[in-house]
Amino acid sequence: QVQLVESGGGLVQAGGSLRLSCAASGSIFSINAMGWYRQAPGKQRELVASIISGGGTVYADSVKGRFTISRANAKNTVYLQMNSLKPEDTAVYYCNADVVVYGTNGRRYWGQGTQVTVSS
Repeated sequence: QVQLVESGGGLVQAGGSLRLSCAASGSIFSINAMGWYRQAPGKQRELVASIISGGGTVYADSVKGRFTISRANAKNTVYLQMNSLKPEDTAVYYCNADVVVYGTNGRRYWGQGTQVTVSS
């Protein structure tokens, strides 16, 4: 019913920048929070940043001041601008969205993940 499609991952040198995008599509009535998680090899998935429909944001301490989350509500899209990237930012990045589908209760949907690799 709802699909999240991510784009923008890739390989970048330390200190560089990448911008991730995630577009939600389907029978969407409304979207509350949207966010980004990441999972590095051998580690648990962790929250990177989230943003609610009103614009309030939350960031992991490790990315504060370097990453910026934003969203375009009319496009059902969330972005993650990543600057000053470090090798420890290397991970698969997953977007999620708390979506209310027409005629149902809300639930969380996940994207398929996009690889971000930062070389030293």
